[in-house]
Amino acid sequence: MGTIVARKRKDGSTGYNAQLVIKRGGVIVHRETRTFDRRQAASAWLERRESELGRPGGLERAKIEDPKLATVIDRYVDESLKAIGRTKAQVLKAIKTYDIAEMRCSQIGSPHVIALARSLAAKVQPQTVANYLSHLGAVFAIARPAWGYPLDPQAMKDAFIVAKRLGLTTKSRERDRRPTLDELDKLLTHFGERQKRRPRSSPMQKIIAYALFSTRRLEEITRVEWTGLDEVGSRILVRDMKNPGEKIGNDVWCDLPETALRIVQSMPRKTAEIFPYSADAIGASFTRACQFLGIEDLHFHDLRHDGVSRLFEMGLNIPHVAAVSGHRSWSSLKRYTHLRHTGDKYAGWKWLEVMTANPADPQGNGRRAA
Repeated sequence: MGTIVARKRKDGSTGYNAQLVIKRGGVIVHRETRTFDRRQAASAWLERRESELGRPGGLERAKIEDPKLATVIDRYVDESLKAIGRTKAQVLKAIKTYDIAEMRCSQIGSPHVIALARSLAAKVQPQTVANYLSHLGAVFAIARPAWGYPLDPQAMKDAFIVAKRLGLTTKSRERDRRPTLDELDKLLTHFGERQKRRPRSSPMQKIIAYALFSTRRLEEITRVEWTGLDEVGSRILVRDMKNPGEKIGNDVWCDLPETALRIVQSMPRKTAEIFPYSADAIGASFTRACQFLGIEDLHFHDLRHDGVSRLFEMGLNIPHVAAVSGHRSWSSLKRYTHLRHTGDKYAGWKWLEVMTANPADPQGNGRRAA
């Protein structure tokens, strides 16, 4: 016997829960619920489902395990032998707070994924919505072949197409923001004063400079270890380098420009990591400093973009730049080829001596500028 109950959703809209209960000898042998946006759709589903379950073998087929999406997400995270990145883990955790996470696998179709996309689009940019759907798509891709759950991967594929056509998703925009020498002067002065007040705080001056001259991403900086430093070859082993479709275990040797190597050599060798600090704390510190100093729309990742741009402006070719940046596909570097050979932006920069100074030689005495 089926019933329909109207319920208010978190976003204020009304959903219609179609509830189907089958009893045998006064005992409930099957219970099923599905939510619809319209009462007519709920009624039609009840009628069709009662007919399906009434056929020979229908009830047996209905007993196939059909967990909620939230349960499938948890199993995906728990059983993945390939470690899941921090961003992906956060996204999947966030998806569990939306209505779709409480739905059974068999209930979820492309309209429900689109409803999730609409809810996300009200809070974040289309690029972020695309990232959410992409990470959720990984769960859809393996739920049926791995565990036999009735989660339809085609529903996700259809939703991707619709979301793109509706403008709910889009590709990430390429940023071209670069820090000016004046902005860097403000930042490095600010962090230098902080270092004097709090000597045990993270050496943001060196971290910023290393990001510029090594072209490394923030999380990569905090993972580099002394055992991965080849001083003779002037290169560093970058662990878990970001790459489409692969990150964990993607360890790559990257060339270290002279200044970047000298910054590394200036760090105390007291821990396994060269920069033994939290990526989250560094990023937050950088953001707060920019806000305090009135520096608008500058992200820590923009330092990498500036570093790669500088290498091209110095006249290096794509293979040489890729050896430093770690880009596996040279096509990713084509966006920089419009840059003209204009020389080194940081030639004679007053901060170079400070960045490469070690604790025993805090003023950088005797060191030459790169």
